[in-house]
Order: sequence, then structure tokens, then C-alpha cells
Amino acid sequence: MWRLVTSLTALVSTSKSSTLNQPASTSKIWKSFTTEMARHGISSHDCTPFITFVLGGPGSGKGTQCAKIVDTFGFKHLSAGDLLRREIASNSEYGSTILNTIKEGRIVPSAVTVKLIQREMESSDNHKFLIDGFPRSEENRIAFERIMGAEPNIVLFFDCPEEEMVKRVLSRNQGRVDDNLDTIKKRLKVFEALNLPVINYYAEKGKLYKISALGTEDEIFEQVRPAFAAFEQVIK
Repeated sequence: MWRLVTSLTALVSTSKSSTLNQPASTSKIWKSFTTEMARHGISSHDCTPFITFVLGGPGSGKGTQCAKIVDTFGFKHLSAGDLLRREIASNSEYGSTILNTIKEGRIVPSAVTVKLIQREMESSDNHKFLIDGFPRSEENRIAFERIMGAEPNIVLFFDCPEEEMVKRVLSRNQGRVDDNLDTIKKRLKVFEALNLPVINYYAEKGKLYKISALGTEDEIFEQVRPAFAAFEQVIK
């Protein structure tokens, strides 16, 4: 539906600084989106992208709640980690480049992840997006806002005590090699260090909805519903 204008392969080899210093392109991206939708008889009011970031530590239950949001409000669910893994598994040119980057001990540039997210958004008939597990850091946030030229409409943060997250991850037994006590605790420390500035940033902008991740799935989801209430006409 939109057009991906930048090669992911080129982005992997592009330096972080040059990527993040690119100017935002809000008008071009959103105008392209709304123009294309208008050609199909859909008004701009109905197709302006509505973006929700979903944040929470490992074991916070955000994946389960994303599924409920999709079922209830009709969002398109995009997991940053899943997109990277799927691209690698596809054996595409981009996937091979990403895999080689990881093998060389380098971090996949934020811009690459953003472009994968953008590609999914561009190819979707939906205009409501749940971006799960991203941004993980201030660098991620800046890259998204500069490349996409937009900020999220709302940010959900599933707040869960560390001991509960550890308990949940150890009990889910999904066969992940990083689901052991020491690794989980390290992941939680990294999450807190990198995500806290992002959470604080959006809290200051009045976009953060802090959800207590304790209770049953339905009890937690009842806290999620009000976050979308003010946007009922946009997301219906």
C-alpha cells in the first residue's frame, strides 16, 4: 500500500549517526498512506495510522494482552522481535544481512528494525497498529520518530514486579535457551536500564498508560480498555 523507499541492506551498513540524523518525513509518509486509501474510497479520517506501542518486561504478559486487543479492537499486531526472526528465517537478502550482522557481534541498527515495521504497515489494509516490544531504548525511539516521522498515539506499559516476571518466564517452558534464572535476571536489568527512559519520555508527554500486570488475564484487560476509550471514534 505504501512504498518502501530505502533498502534494508543499505541500512544495515549505514552508520547509526547518519541514519538518525535524517529529517522526519511525516507529511510524505502519511500523505502517501491517506492518498492511496482515498483511491479505494476510504476517507482520511478512517485511515490515518493509529499507532500503539506496547512495552513490558519479559513475562509481563503483554503478548497475551496484545492478542486480546487485536480481538477486541481489530488492531494489526507487529512484534519487532518476530519480524527480525522471520526475516532471518526467510533466507532473503535482508535476512542474511541481518544474520551476518548478529554473527559479527554487531547490533542490528534501529533503522533496520524500523524499516521492517514500516514495511509491514505499508503492506497492511489495517490502519491500527500494535507495535509490541519496541522501542526498547531511546535510540530505538528516536529512530522510529525520525524515519516514520510520527509518534505513537498511546503507549501501554505493563508494569509487573520482577519476582512475578521471573516466576512466569520459568514456568512457561517454551523451550527458549534464555529462559533460565540467571539470563532472565540479566534481561530484566537490561530492560529496566534501557526502557525506563522511554517510559519516562512518554509519561511526560501524557501518552503513557501504566497497566498493573497482576491479576487474571481478564482483570488486566479491563485496565487496558480505558486507554482506547478516548479514541473510540478513531479505532472503531
